[in-house]
Amino acid sequence: MNSFRVATYNVHKCRGLDRRVRPHRIVAVLRETGADIIALQEVVNVEDSQQRERDQARFIAEELGMHYSVGENRRLHGGSYGNVLLSRFPIRHVRNYDITWRGREPRGCLRADVEIDSAVPLHVFNIHLGTAFVERRYQGRQLVSPDILCDETLSGARLVLGDFNEWTRGLASRLLTSEFESVDIRQHLRRARTYPGPLPLLHLDHIYFDSSLQLERLTLHKSLTALVASDHLPMVADFRLR
Repeated sequence: MNSFRVATYNVHKCRGLDRRVRPHRIVAVLRETGADIIALQEVVNVEDSQQRERDQARFIAEELGMHYSVGENRRLHGGSYGNVLLSRFPIRHVRNYDITWRGREPRGCLRADVEIDSAVPLHVFNIHLGTAFVERRYQGRQLVSPDILCDETLSGARLVLGDFNEWTRGLASRLLTSEFESVDIRQHLRRARTYPGPLPLLHLDHIYFDSSLQLERLTLHKSLTALVASDHLPMVADFRLR
């Protein structure tokens, strides 16, 4: 398969703008996108045999019929909390990198090697950076180090996406742009803002990729369900392997 669709979506613990926690709405939105690979941020996973929806990652994955991996960054409500990667393709390797800045909320970068092509994996990095300026500068340096994104043992194309909490062109954005191709959303969306969903004021969601991937289309998925399911909207991109 040479082409595939990806999405990045901060689901806000599946709490919608009506303040109700409804994972099934997130499932409905993701079905609408038709994405093959999905990076979710702010996911809560609590094992509960009586309420399947409390284990949000597993519930969403099972409802969509997708493989999934969890990158736990901290404990919340008796379960794990962090990033989740969903994929229609097999996931062969998973690693969660700690990029926490001292004294701040634990943050992580979830890497999943997805088998789109049986010969070479696609290295997908799901990221949720911090909200503080100095924190993001530290995290940007950590990301482009040989330990994470610039690891010489990575054999396939790299795809980096998530909620970067960087609405201006800060150090993290500059470092990633120097290493990767960057999606210029203004060329596709005719706007430079993605958050919050109903009235976008900031550009928080980003996608970076290797030159061996060709971006064909980018959309901000906006439906009636998506407008209430979370305070973010899914950013959806179609890629082709060159």
